[in-house]
Amino acid sequence: MDLTPKQIVHELDKYIIGQAEAKKAVAIALRNRYRRSRLSPELQDEITPKNIIMKGPTGVGKTEIARRLAKLVKAPFIKVEATKYTEVGYVGRDVESMVRDLAECSMRLVHDEKAAEVESKARAAAEKKVAKILADGKAKDRGELSKDVFEQNILNGVHNGTYDKEMIEVDVAEAPKSIELSAGSGASIELGSIFGDLGLPKKKKNRKVSVKEALNLLMAEEADKLIDKDAVNAEALRRAENDGIIFIDEIDKIAGKGNQGADVSREGVQRDILPIVEGCTVMTKYGPVKTDYILFIAAGAFHVSKVEDLIPELQGRFPIQVELNSLNKQDFVDILTQPENAITRQYSVLLAVDNIDLKFTPDAIEKIAEIAEDINNTSEDIGARRLHTVMEYLLEDISFNAGGNDYPVIPVEINEKYVEDHLEKIIKNRDLKQYVL
Repeated sequence: MDLTPKQIVHELDKYIIGQAEAKKAVAIALRNRYRRSRLSPELQDEITPKNIIMKGPTGVGKTEIARRLAKLVKAPFIKVEATKYTEVGYVGRDVESMVRDLAECSMRLVHDEKAAEVESKARAAAEKKVAKILADGKAKDRGELSKDVFEQNILNGVHNGTYDKEMIEVDVAEAPKSIELSAGSGASIELGSIFGDLGLPKKKKNRKVSVKEALNLLMAEEADKLIDKDAVNAEALRRAENDGIIFIDEIDKIAGKGNQGADVSREGVQRDILPIVEGCTVMTKYGPVKTDYILFIAAGAFHVSKVEDLIPELQGRFPIQVELNSLNKQDFVDILTQPENAITRQYSVLLAVDNIDLKFTPDAIEKIAEIAEDINNTSEDIGARRLHTVMEYLLEDISFNAGGNDYPVIPVEINEKYVEDHLEKIIKNRDLKQYVL
């Protein structure tokens, strides 16, 4: 997708409030990928991504910025926690598994795109199969209609959704079972695919499902037949290598010098991550993946440790460092009102299911933001996640009492007085332990 850095930031602004510096850094990194793709192959080989470290408290948008960035350009994206990995020789997850997970994500992404391209053909084939099963089961109802006309009528009914809830029996291929080769390694082998590769027929399983579900199952099977698996494989590996984004969270938890005892493997994990970030080739079940051009975004709160506590070689591979700010009252007001997925809108559509027409007045939004900021300042700062805590507490009574489609639509207005009355307890003693995420 050919987006300028300003356009990228504009798109991110729809979901993430503030943090202009971080948005600017990731927007430039993404645009540089496009610029690199326009160069000759010789020059492309010389230009590697400038990896980014995001420093800031939890809940201020670090993960969301990276996730939305990947979604914007449909890039393969995975989020991993640095604390899940342990140094080679210790029991734990192997750092190379992050690249294998990225290849898996890329494979799903490309497969879904190709399946969408052949969806109409796959659906037509699936509808014919389901119509044949239904026609065989309803043969006694045919009357004086010819077989062809009767089957065509059934097919039309399947296409229009007339038979969606009817139960039928279909034979569907069993999904191959994966077996992990060694605990925590991330490498696995699919027994079913071995027999498929040998040319043996896949094992079928008879299932009793609704027509609607049968269509989905058979559509997936038909799409697999129409998709060129080699082309999908090649494109998935290319995307993982050139467009992939790996978000390494909690990198501050493996920082620290001279740690002993339980922390003995922290520096070892950094040294194991280093070659992945520097550029190496990792074997996956789809083929080798070069990590040279994958964009790595690391993040951490760095409350106890500092970025400088990471080993110098790893620091050098993250040349861009951006600091994200703690959220203030105005940020909370903006978060509650501006994003397309604002939490106030989420609660409104949720409760609308139970015929509650929920509205928030501006003074209520201000009060909620003020309380959220105050609690973050006086207890643990968990950023925007505090709003989930406050909102759940605020709307607890309404959520509990709402229910049943027999009631007429009931308008409910949340104003400043309602907020003060229902959050009186936490305003006084800040006792939110029951609701802290």
